[in-house]
Amino acid sequence: MNITIVSVGKLKEKYLKMGIDEYAKRLGAYAKIDLIEVADEKAPESLSDADMDIVKKKEADRILAKIGADAYTIALAIEGKMKTSEELAAGMESLMTYGRSKVVFVIGGSLGLHEDVLKRADELLSFSKMTFPHQLMKLVLLEQVYRGFRIMRGEPYHK
Repeated sequence: MNITIVSVGKLKEKYLKMGIDEYAKRLGAYAKIDLIEVADEKAPESLSDADMDIVKKKEADRILAKIGADAYTIALAIEGKMKTSEELAAGMESLMTYGRSKVVFVIGGSLGLHEDVLKRADELLSFSKMTFPHQLMKLVLLEQVYRGFRIMRGEPYHK
């Protein structure tokens, strides 16, 4: 399976980079992992709704340019479906079974994802009704994908 994570913004925090690198290394035993960062659009703190849409649209164009036409795309979005780790594992296993070997997870920037990305996505996934920093979500996502492979293989992992 080829797993790509497309995220907005450059990761700066060393402690997050270390965790991400660790889980990417662990995942290498199960899948090919590609981590792609697209530039975030600089914007002032207070924006009108129209300006927010413009910023999200520019980021969306960068994201969509990184997603192949044949990729099954899962966008992380607060309005998405919440799943257990076992359900995520079952979904990934189903994709592999039915020949969908290219999976792209998308993590938006601080303003979220533009509707163009949400429309392109095959699935919307939510980790919580809470809002999390998008940089932290990359680490959480990688850990859950790793956990999913461990579950699929019947290998032990913390519950």
